[in-house]
Amino acid sequence: MKPQVFLNFFFSKAETASRLVSKWEIGAGFVALIVILPILCIVIMAFNPSENIWPHLIATMLPRYVYNTSLLLLGVGLFSVILGVTTAWLVTMCRFPGHKLFEVLLLLPLAMPAYVVAFVYTDFLEFAGPVQNYLRQVFGWKIKSDYWFPEIRSHGGAIFIMTVVLYPYVYILTRASLLQQSVCVLEASRMLGRGPWQSFFAVALPLSRPAIVVGATLVLMETLNDFGTVDYFGLHTLTAGVYKTWLSMNNPGGAAQISLVMLVFVVGFLWMEKKSRKGIGFYENTSRYDPLPGYLLKSWTALLAILCCFMPILVGFILPAGLLSAMALKNLAQITEPDFWQAGFNSLMLSTIAAILTLLIGLFMGYAIRLNRGRSKLLHFLSLLARTGYAIPGTVLAIGIFIPFAFFDNLVDGILDSLIGWGPGLILSGTAFAIIYAYVVRFMAIGLGGVDSVLVKITYNMDDAARSLGYGPYQTLRRVHMPLIWGGIMSAALLVFVDCMKELSATILLRPFNFETMATAVYSLASDELLEESALGALSIVVAGILPVLLLSKTIRQSRPGKKTQRQQNAANLISSNDPPALAP
Repeated sequence: MKPQVFLNFFFSKAETASRLVSKWEIGAGFVALIVILPILCIVIMAFNPSENIWPHLIATMLPRYVYNTSLLLLGVGLFSVILGVTTAWLVTMCRFPGHKLFEVLLLLPLAMPAYVVAFVYTDFLEFAGPVQNYLRQVFGWKIKSDYWFPEIRSHGGAIFIMTVVLYPYVYILTRASLLQQSVCVLEASRMLGRGPWQSFFAVALPLSRPAIVVGATLVLMETLNDFGTVDYFGLHTLTAGVYKTWLSMNNPGGAAQISLVMLVFVVGFLWMEKKSRKGIGFYENTSRYDPLPGYLLKSWTALLAILCCFMPILVGFILPAGLLSAMALKNLAQITEPDFWQAGFNSLMLSTIAAILTLLIGLFMGYAIRLNRGRSKLLHFLSLLARTGYAIPGTVLAIGIFIPFAFFDNLVDGILDSLIGWGPGLILSGTAFAIIYAYVVRFMAIGLGGVDSVLVKITYNMDDAARSLGYGPYQTLRRVHMPLIWGGIMSAALLVFVDCMKELSATILLRPFNFETMATAVYSLASDELLEESALGALSIVVAGILPVLLLSKTIRQSRPGKKTQRQQNAANLISSNDPPALAP
């Protein structure tokens, strides 16, 4: 079979447009297979367990796991979308005192690990905490039955904690989308007599739907993956069930079977989202990008806007960071310890490398899918699977990585030992490379989703115009698309960096011997109820995430087409040039 026929058979029902496009497609398919290799290993393990406990799970705990997980997903997803979209609209399209400051501050909760926030609020709000102690002193209450106080260790408490930490995913992408909208459609809405909120629901919200859905998807998958919060609160979710089955029952096959249910959740959600927007365009058909009009809020409306923006910052960052700072002041001696700095360096190194790789792979796959234009269902299916690593618990993902890595290490060791009488032992297992690979698989949904959310807003007419002027796919990406999507993909890369700094469960199992990151060091202390000792490390994670958050805010602000740099303006005007460039060799 000829190579071109082989490519057409697997990657396209119709004949591919060119041999170069086929290379993009086959490359993207190969990269996708590498990313989903751990997921495939988990699926194989689930269908071939050493001990089949599936009937027992269905008859006992699985319904409770599914119910609790669904309740958590519904609550966190709904409130994160409401909070993220509302605050993004207020700071982008409305003018009130402090709106520019809120643009940055609303991103800060993104740097807070959810399990650390859970530890802090439990210590702050529990029966023996300062809040209830103060209430008992003021009102003369003695025991818990004398009064009612909301229980933090509950479904409502978990939804509250995760919402205030995860809503920035929706806020970031929605704000970036609003900044990229043309002023023409908003002015048309105003000319038709619509006010600010009517324009929001009728114009801005539908145009921002792709970004909102991607942000909501990230929130749902992060919620599905969370273990520290739900375990500390004693909630029986699918993730907690995986850990219990794996660690307590010592049954990796059963854990893989529960993970398969989690994969069904994620794949089903992504499929429904893709299906719902099939045949719907979200393009901007104008080149007019004047400054956004800005609705001036006065009196009580301005006060309400300030409260809406300040409360998420207060509960998601200021209060937890303040309590951690007070605890850290009692343990400042830790800052002189070499282990503290080594853990910080390890976290920065791993997070930076993983963010760059995730961005490059996501950009390559996303652009290959765009070039394919829907001809290959297999390529779209592989890209869909490549996003599901975000929903797999870190421990299960680590097992999925151990299997192929151990096979490779044993194979190479056996071959070399038989040939030269010496084997290298472990090559990939238990190395920093294994951790980076886990990060890339884990956060590919952010990289690929971020690229997809900005590419989908660029009409295919720009690709066709660039090709008619002699530009190939690579030149079109570099000189036309990249300046236009730079803000979106940098936002995705910074999100990956911050998430890698906080990643815990996979790192614990895959790290080399005596290798600590800041996240593993903090969790080890916090899980032993040594919250004060872990406070300085937790603050270090937050501080490391603040600079990317500030850069992220700047990137989003400059992503509006009306504020292009000269390089971006040249790219936007490139396809309208009357002098076509020389053809690439």
